[in-house]
Amino acid sequence: MPVLVLSSSLGTTLELWDANVAALSESHRVLRYDHRGHGGSPVPPGPYSLEELGRDVLELLDELELGRVSFCGISLGGAVGLWLAVTAPDRLDRLVVACSSARFGPSESWLERAATVRAEGVTAISEAVVGRWLTPALASADPGLVDRFRRMLEATPAEGYAACCEAIAGWGFEDRLGEVSVPTLVVSAAQDPATPPEHGRVIADGVPGARLAIVEGAAHLVNVELPDEFSTLVLSHIGAGSRVGEPA
Repeated sequence: MPVLVLSSSLGTTLELWDANVAALSESHRVLRYDHRGHGGSPVPPGPYSLEELGRDVLELLDELELGRVSFCGISLGGAVGLWLAVTAPDRLDRLVVACSSARFGPSESWLERAATVRAEGVTAISEAVVGRWLTPALASADPGLVDRFRRMLEATPAEGYAACCEAIAGWGFEDRLGEVSVPTLVVSAAQDPATPPEHGRVIADGVPGARLAIVEGAAHLVNVELPDEFSTLVLSHIGAGSRVGEPA
């Protein structure tokens, strides 16, 4: 069975994908993991870099003796996917980059957020961050979901969150998008205030042959807000994929 790796956003754990796993598992073996500094992963002192986050994935694939896989990442996870597509294209069959960016805004703002979290904890920024994750309509209709994701964010170790902010601050990939040779689907959410569709268009325009899908009625965590639509998009792109253990 082909393998699909799911890579999460900043401040979330592999539980981000709970609503997608059933559909994706019908045709793929799904591999979820936590970024360093998040969830069940170790929390080495920062700062981190996108290269380190990407090499963590390669080490995981090697440990599990997986050759080629498809990769789907949201936000920070999408940036990891772009790095992998340029650095280790022989390991990726297909790539989905969702609600992500080739540059997540000014570096200074991310460094300021890292400093705030180290000084005051993740709770200092949690309300503002979660407010960008889901549309107001969904937040009003399902406050329990909002509370679950806020608790997930606030459980993230401060050092892990801050160090990944520093990785984002150092991320600028516009000049390397043309090096991506892996078939790529870019997914943007129409109501995403964190990485608006313009960010997705930059990636889709820069990656040769990439396709852009804009999902209406969703904010940053598009896979949570519209899980069925998102899973259908992913499956239509990754198809049958490569088989487990297929040589890279």
